[in-house]
Amino acid sequence: MEKRLGFVGIIVEDRNRSAARVNAVLSAYGALIAGRMGVPYPERSCSVITLIVDATSDEIGALTGKLGAIDGVSVKSALGKRK
Repeated sequence: MEKRLGFVGIIVEDRNRSAARVNAVLSAYGALIAGRMGVPYPERSCSVITLIVDATSDEIGALTGKLGAIDGVSVKSALGKRK
């Protein structure tokens, strides 16, 4: 399977409860991450993280699956069409 460029959007609803687990997963998959931007959003008591990834669809599925399994975390991803 070939690598594709894409992005992953993550919403962390409760930073105090989930941030350590989210960061542990992101560290484990760090080789796939080309860029990361995180923005706290205090008006909604949450944080938003955007990742630029260069990975196979299986690798991105594994990453997003682990993130989505964390309580209070929502995640979506998209890949470019070109391989």
